[in-house]
Amino acid sequence: MDKVYIFGHKNPDTDSICAAISLTYLKKQLGMNAEARTLGNLSKETLFALKKFHISVPKYLYDVKAQIKNVNYNKEYMINEDKPIIDAFNLMHDRAITGLPLVDKNKNFKGYVSLKEIAADMIYNESLAIDTSFENLLSVLDPVDYLQFDSNIKGNAYAVTFDDESFINNIKLDDNSIVIVGYREHIIKYALDSKVKLIILVYGNKLSDEELELAKNNHVNVISSNKSSFKIARVLCLSNPIKSIKRGEHCVTFTTTDYLSDFEDKTAKLKHTNYPILDTKGLCVGMLRTIDAREVNRKKVILVDHNTYEQSVDGLNEAEILEIVDHHNIGDIVTSKPINMRSEAVGSSNTIIYELFEENNILIPPSIAGVMLSGIISDTLLLKSPTTTSLDIMAANSLANMAHVDLNEYGHELLQSGVSIKGMSANQIIYKDNKEYVVDDHKFMIGQVFTTDFNDYTNRLTDIVNELNNISEHNNYDVCALYVTNFLTNDSNIIYSTNSANILSIAHDIDDIHEGVLLKGVVSRKKQIVPNIMDILNN
Repeated sequence: MDKVYIFGHKNPDTDSICAAISLTYLKKQLGMNAEARTLGNLSKETLFALKKFHISVPKYLYDVKAQIKNVNYNKEYMINEDKPIIDAFNLMHDRAITGLPLVDKNKNFKGYVSLKEIAADMIYNESLAIDTSFENLLSVLDPVDYLQFDSNIKGNAYAVTFDDESFINNIKLDDNSIVIVGYREHIIKYALDSKVKLIILVYGNKLSDEELELAKNNHVNVISSNKSSFKIARVLCLSNPIKSIKRGEHCVTFTTTDYLSDFEDKTAKLKHTNYPILDTKGLCVGMLRTIDAREVNRKKVILVDHNTYEQSVDGLNEAEILEIVDHHNIGDIVTSKPINMRSEAVGSSNTIIYELFEENNILIPPSIAGVMLSGIISDTLLLKSPTTTSLDIMAANSLANMAHVDLNEYGHELLQSGVSIKGMSANQIIYKDNKEYVVDDHKFMIGQVFTTDFNDYTNRLTDIVNELNNISEHNNYDVCALYVTNFLTNDSNIIYSTNSANILSIAHDIDDIHEGVLLKGVVSRKKQIVPNIMDILNN
């Protein structure tokens, strides 16, 4: 069963992480091989919640781009470099391929041989030099019987095609000679006395008892073949190991972790048809043909607490989205086929997931109830945000009972845990919880942090404004702002990049806008901030 990754948005907040964790638990109970992941570092508040309820921090998910390992490459398309040339040719012919990776006995990648290179060797190589294993020779010679002393046979082959006297007078045999001969006593005696490396007898001929004894005494290898001299001469060199073929020096390989998009870009320029595939240790695991690269087993994902490409994981367009659970406005994600999408106008994604538990009659254990409650408290500011609905209130009270905590007491502990900015840089403060939005050709970014006292930020105003200006210029944002929300008073102060002043002034109907200006009753990014800015950019 394929693994399904469940995750929230980049720069995750508590609701996002807790939704991923709780939905993963639900999906596992329903039989899915699900795993919760995070797309960014967890906030102090989120870490407090997970520690409180003894939940492990999800692993980081870098991207969901399609990789070579997600493609149905041919896992057995390779050959040991010591196998005979004929084996490589037959394998290519049987599988209708034009090349093969070469490996050693441990599957270490040793190179690549093409059908064109084998053909060139068969056509243009007129030498009868042999350097191969005895086993390889047997595989090509159709043996009737044999006598073996050496595991490897190296030498020059001679086919006896003229009379005995001419051969004996003109051909000097030694221990590096290989003789192909019928039953010709004088030639066989000459070969045995010369202690040749190998005698190949054609048409199934065999040595006499006396000749066999001499062969044993002189350690002469003998193979009796059913083939004719002509056929033996033709196939003998095909017993040489495939590594002996003259091949191109450079071979392009890919690893299982390489991105499919990179493979497609490179192969479009190279124009080859086959590419060896290696694992991360350099071992060959198969071969990928360019025509097979279309058969991709895409990574399967479920999105929670977001539904836009900008806020999601890198490579999302290369993954298969199975489901979306969210409580934000509908974004720009497009799927190739229908999916399950649960979108409700509630204060927290965890409220929707609470309903899913109820609908599927799955009991919520205390630890999962605790993280779900944390997500609702965080996103609704302990049920005081204008986004809060009666469903959020009902779910929060029910989950508090399941988690065995006092809702208000734990809520204040949770919100208080994430307010400190001591030791954080201006950049870390801004990106503590921020989201990017796109409206036609316009982009803007809104960060939101929580506090019990804005004075913690007044001494940092200059640094934060300078960093907002840098971020805005680098990303070409029309608005780049940080809302500092006091969850005790339900108000927010705005810190913003210089170019954001006009739009924010109109969005919040402020005549005298200035850094740190107070917005009474504004606490919801989703309902009170982002829609106002979008309306202005739309017009």
